[in-house]
Amino acid sequence: MQEQISDYYKVQIIECELETKRLERLINVYSFLRLFALAITLVIFYQCIKYDQIWLSILSVLLFILGFTWLVSKQKGFQKQKNYFISLADVHENELSSIARKAGLYSDGSDFSDDLHPYSSDLDIFGKSSLFEMINRCATAPGNVTLANWLLKPSSIIEIRERQEMLSELRSKLKWKHHFQAVLLFANTPSEDKVKELFRYMDSTVQEQARWLKNYVKIIPYLFFAFSIGAFFIPYLVLVLFTLLIFNFFLTQNFNARILKTDSIIGKMSNILTQFSEAIKAIKNEDWNTSLGKKLASDLKNDNKAKFSEQIKHFSLLISHLSLGLTSVGVVLNALMIWNIRQLFAIEDWKKQNHANLKQAFELIASFEALISLSSLNTNNPEWCFAAIQEGDRYTLNAKEIAHPLISSSTRISNDYSLNDELKIDIITGSNMAGKSTFLRTLGINTVLALCGAPSCAKEMQVSRMLVFSYMRIRDSLNESTSTFKAELDRLQALLKILEGPERVFFLIDEMLRGTNSLDKYLGSKAVIEKLIAQNGVGIVATHDLQIADLEKKYPNYIRNFYFDIQVEGEEMNFDYKLKAGECKTFNASLLLKRIGIYPEKD
Repeated sequence: MQEQISDYYKVQIIECELETKRLERLINVYSFLRLFALAITLVIFYQCIKYDQIWLSILSVLLFILGFTWLVSKQKGFQKQKNYFISLADVHENELSSIARKAGLYSDGSDFSDDLHPYSSDLDIFGKSSLFEMINRCATAPGNVTLANWLLKPSSIIEIRERQEMLSELRSKLKWKHHFQAVLLFANTPSEDKVKELFRYMDSTVQEQARWLKNYVKIIPYLFFAFSIGAFFIPYLVLVLFTLLIFNFFLTQNFNARILKTDSIIGKMSNILTQFSEAIKAIKNEDWNTSLGKKLASDLKNDNKAKFSEQIKHFSLLISHLSLGLTSVGVVLNALMIWNIRQLFAIEDWKKQNHANLKQAFELIASFEALISLSSLNTNNPEWCFAAIQEGDRYTLNAKEIAHPLISSSTRISNDYSLNDELKIDIITGSNMAGKSTFLRTLGINTVLALCGAPSCAKEMQVSRMLVFSYMRIRDSLNESTSTFKAELDRLQALLKILEGPERVFFLIDEMLRGTNSLDKYLGSKAVIEKLIAQNGVGIVATHDLQIADLEKKYPNYIRNFYFDIQVEGEEMNFDYKLKAGECKTFNASLLLKRIGIYPEKD
C-alpha cells in the first residue's frame, strides 16, 4: 500500500516541476516586457520632446509608470506562485524521505531530549532517526512545541478520540494539508525568531497618548490640503503651512526613538505575517466535518466575526507603511501628514484590539501543524490502526500484529500481546539479540502514539490511558560522578515514586541492575519485582536471568512468563523474533563469543 502513496507523491513532484518551469518562462517574458516598455517609452518621449508635444510626453511617462507597475506586479505574482510550487515539491519529497525512513526537511526534536523523562529517551521519541523526525511536519516553533508536548504525556480520552476523528478527515484532504505545509514552509528557518520578537512586542504595554495628539494626527492631512488650496488665494497662509511643517518635523523627531524601536522589532515581519495569513485563510476556507476541525476553524474569528486572516494582512500593511516612512519618501510624508506617527498609532491600536486573537491564531496554526504531523502516519501507512481506548478499572494493552514503527515495513517482525483489564507483570527471558528490547520498545512507542491520538503500527490495538515508564538505556556520568549502578538505583527510585501517584503507570524494564554482580543482580531484581507487585505495578521485565522466571510459581496470578528464542544449527543462529509463552531454554552467549575468537571453557 505504501507503493501507491509513493507513486502519488512522485506524480505530484513531476506536476510541481512542470508548473515551476511554466512560471519561470512567464517571469522571463515579463522581464523582457519591462525592458521593452522602457525602450518604447524612451523612443516616444524623445519624439514628443522633439516635436514639442509636452503633454504627450507627460502622458507617455504616466502610462509607462502605470504599465511598468502592472508588469512588476504580475511578475511578483508569478514569482510567488513559483516559490509556492517549489515548496510544494519539497513537501512531497519529504513524504518520500519519511517513507524511506530518511531524515527530512523538519526538525528531529533533539532540543526536546531529556534523559530523565519517563520514556522519551529509551523509546527514541526525539533526536536522529527518532519518532519525532519521522512524523514531524511542523515548520513553526510553536508547532514543534505542540507536537512534542503531545508525545511527552498521554492526552485525555476525549482529546484522543477527537484527534483520531480529525486525522481520518485529514487523510481525505491530502491536497489541502500539503498546500497548508507548503504555505508555512518558509517558517522552517531561523526567521521564526522574528515571530518570538513579535510576541514580545505584543506583550509590551502601550503608552497612552493625549487626545489632542490623536485628533491632530487624524486631521493634519486635511488641514495641510485646505491651507495649501487657501494659499493660492491668501498668500499669508503660506506662513501657516510653513509653521505646520516645522511643527510636524519636531513632533516626528520627538517620536523618532519609539518609531525606530518598533521598526527594529517588527519591521521585517510584513512578508512573514502575510504568509501566516494565507495559512489562516486555508483553515477558515476549508469545510470541516469533525467536531475538532469545526472548533479550531471557528476559533479563528475575532469578536466581530470578521476573517482574522484579513486582520493580519492589515497589520502587515501597517508595518509596510511604517517602513516606507523611514525611507527617503518618508521625509515628504512626515512633513505633510506626520506619516510615521500615524502608522505607529495605528499599529498600537491594532495591537490593543487583536493581541489575544493573534496569539490564538498562532496557537491554532501550531495545533493544525501537529495534527498534520500525526496524520502523516495515517496517510503513509493506511494499514496501521487507531487504538480503541479502554476505560476499565485495571490495565488493558491488547495488540495484534504490533511492530516497531521506526523499522522498515520490509524487515520488521510483528507480534501479538494481550493484557486485558488486569494486573500483571510479564517476565520475558531470551537469548542475546533475540528481540526482547525491541519488543519492549515496540509496545512502548505504539502506546505513546495511541495515547496522543495517532495511529499505531498494528492491525488491532486496545489500550488504557496510562503513562509509560521505561528503564532501558541506563548511563553513567563522569560529570555527575554517577556510576551505572547508581544511575540504575535512581531510575528505580523514580519508578517507585511515580507508582505512588494517581497516574496509572505501565513500566518497561530491560535487564535491571546490570551494574552489579550476578548474585546481587538476581536478589535485587527479585526484591524489586516483589515490591512492584506489592504496589500493584503493571508492566514487563526483560531479563537473561532464568531464576527470575521462577517467580511465576510464587505469584501464579500475577506473574506471566514469555520468551524469545533462537534455533542453533551448527555454528549458525536463526532468529524468528516471535514472542512465545513460557521460559527460554536456549542461549547463545558462548556462540557469540566464539565468533570474536573467545572460547569459554565448559565446567
